[in-house]
Amino acid sequence: MNQPGRGAQDQKEGAREPFPLHIAIIMDGNGRWAQQRGLPRIEGHRAGVAAAREIVRACREWGVPVLSLYTFSIENWKRPKSETLALMKLFEEFIHRELQELISNGIQLRAIGRIEGLPRSTQQRLKEAVERTQANRGMILNLALNYGGRSEIVDAVKSILAEVKQGRMREEELDEESFARFLYTANLPDPDLLVRTGGEMRVSNFLLYQLAYAEFWSTPTFWPDFRPGDLKEAISAYRKRERRFGMTGEQRRGARLRGSPMKMAPLLPPRAAQGREDAY
Repeated sequence: MNQPGRGAQDQKEGAREPFPLHIAIIMDGNGRWAQQRGLPRIEGHRAGVAAAREIVRACREWGVPVLSLYTFSIENWKRPKSETLALMKLFEEFIHRELQELISNGIQLRAIGRIEGLPRSTQQRLKEAVERTQANRGMILNLALNYGGRSEIVDAVKSILAEVKQGRMREEELDEESFARFLYTANLPDPDLLVRTGGEMRVSNFLLYQLAYAEFWSTPTFWPDFRPGDLKEAISAYRKRERRFGMTGEQRRGARLRGSPMKMAPLLPPRAAQGREDAY
């Protein structure tokens, strides 16, 4: 498998960061891309879907275990109703057209966010795709839909309070590890690399808890123009950085030389989502 930025010599010497297990992308710039070309904003979103297709294929080819795409935020409902309705239809078309390819390539589709707040037709299309790909183990494509990082944390706290109230959990059992099991991303590794297109330098309420130690890479390229070559550049930059996680550089390099690879979490549904029909 030809992974970008990975060479046999630097792997042997432990001189570079390992290949990222989880890449998260804030796909920004669709509207500005369309406006620059005198096109309706929805055409920018259509071009963005095509870019997403290329990136998903590249990540599958490179062996990226998890790819998370910030598809539609809770705040996006503030946009004109005509645009949000068009976006939902566009998303449904994407799922319908790409489902067979996801199945054929062993890609498991997941969705995080307040899924119950999406239009019923979108929920149904999404639920079908999630169910039909749930046995796939080649890669996880994780779509953030009607998502907000603060809302995710609030929902996790509510779930924990319910567990405590019903006697299924004690307060003293709560720590960072147990809290993470109640997030939408439970049983997924935290993102190693966050990519944002469109030139902005903010996280926009995306994966606020999970991005604590992620490396951030931003590009002025609008999302519709973002290609696998750009992602290769981001991965190469990531692998040249030194992630210390509170340790000294010497300690971190020593740990890499000794070989302590992170293991990908099992592909299981989040604890907080079990029993909820609207949680995928």
